[in-house]
Amino acid sequence: MRGSLFSPGCQSPDLFTLRLLTLAGAWGGRSHLETHEPNIVSRGLIVKKNGVFPLGSQISFTFPSAAASAIEAYNLLRRSRILLIHFDQAELRYGDRVALQPLTLSLTEQRIGVIGLNGSGKTSFARLIAGLAKPTSGTVTLDGLDTVADEKAARAKTGFIFQNPGHQIILPIIREDVALGPKSRGLDAGEVERLVDEALSRFGISDLASRRPHELSGGELQLAALAAVCVNRPDVVIFDEPTNQLDLKNRARVKAAIDGLAEQAVVISHDLDLVADFSRVLVFDQGALAFDGAGRDAIACYREIAGC
Repeated sequence: MRGSLFSPGCQSPDLFTLRLLTLAGAWGGRSHLETHEPNIVSRGLIVKKNGVFPLGSQISFTFPSAAASAIEAYNLLRRSRILLIHFDQAELRYGDRVALQPLTLSLTEQRIGVIGLNGSGKTSFARLIAGLAKPTSGTVTLDGLDTVADEKAARAKTGFIFQNPGHQIILPIIREDVALGPKSRGLDAGEVERLVDEALSRFGISDLASRRPHELSGGELQLAALAAVCVNRPDVVIFDEPTNQLDLKNRARVKAAIDGLAEQAVVISHDLDLVADFSRVLVFDQGALAFDGAGRDAIACYREIAGC
């Protein structure tokens, strides 16, 4: 769900309230309110209403009055970037081969998992979101921007981390590669340096700034690619098998980075534990959406399809 936050205010000595106004236009007259962000819930967020609300309604979030936790939760809400990703009978074909059968759905969750057997349509689905593939028929929109008609604006809202992130780090030094995006936008040198430092620090890899890609571990390459993507301020980051072939330590680092993103994340994975707690996980099978629901239910469905 997308919305605009009003300024927080104290309504009593014991309450700290945020108000959210749901946006009109994209949900066919209704909007869903969900609170899946564990950092907010663990700080004692109480939602005064639950479920489905008429568009344009005002919703109150009430916190215990401990100022620090309320302000932290407010800042987390304010930083969160949620796109409305909408597929309208979107199909992808390569000649006679159907990579993705016609699909209609809307996605507004902070974390979205995508699972299924090899060749089931997972990557085709993700590439359509990122604008790396164009639908053969139907449309894909990001906050109303068509990935074909509004290609440049829609592409600016997404970042893609490929299965082998080393292939997308194209400059010989990590710092130079992270700087590539800001430089291409024509920012001055000082602003580029600030953004690069911020991105490297954000993912705990400042010490890798002067390193070469071939010197890094798989987990470090994932984080370097993530820094190079997030420095461009996308609204949604798409991950293709982010924990593939990582050891436990590097898997934990990458998982923590994904969990900590303010940006929306779409995560394709065979690492089922990575998406088990996601509020929404899609299961694809033979180019079609086979299941759409909570993580653990989706995994159970996937196991049935896989026969194991």
